[in-house]
Amino acid sequence: MLVKHSTYESWSDAQLIASMTAGDKAAFDEIYERYWKKLYNESFKRLRNMEQVEELVQSVFVDLWTKKERKNIQNIYAYLVTAVRYQVYMLYKKGQTLPQFEEPLEHMAVSYSGADSLLNEKEIRNYIAVWLALQPEKRGEIFRMKFMDECTTKEISIKLGISQKTVQNQIITSHASLRQFLEKIMVLLSVM
Repeated sequence: MLVKHSTYESWSDAQLIASMTAGDKAAFDEIYERYWKKLYNESFKRLRNMEQVEELVQSVFVDLWTKKERKNIQNIYAYLVTAVRYQVYMLYKKGQTLPQFEEPLEHMAVSYSGADSLLNEKEIRNYIAVWLALQPEKRGEIFRMKFMDECTTKEISIKLGISQKTVQNQIITSHASLRQFLEKIMVLLSVM
């Protein structure tokens, strides 16, 4: 069995999908081994609850195995990520959890470097500085005040003479933009 499993490691995703669809449990196990950590990280950054994340990832893989004959999967990773995001969305919709929009910079550094061990906190702060330089002036100022000066949205609103809603919108926009920027950096570094 161990020899058979090691051959699966060299198989392409397409080969694994075809074999799994035909009922090959070892091919399914290899798909699980390749992608469970990525799916765990993908859902954890949205839910921040280990128990929910473990259940969600497990249910996505159970669904994959039980409905394997009915699925026409071309890209297994894209399929699995989409399934995880859908499950997270359903949890939000049912009100079982709330989306995580804001997180301290230190936690972002830990989650990104802890997940892939490619960056340390200093490198992430340098990337954030680059990202900040690319942002519109007002958005960058709001981001600095919120995450570096630790001002509340009300304090920022008063200091800049803008509504709290505008401050909140800018924080959400900058958070999403920064997350995308760091994810792109991580992809680039993993390819290098």
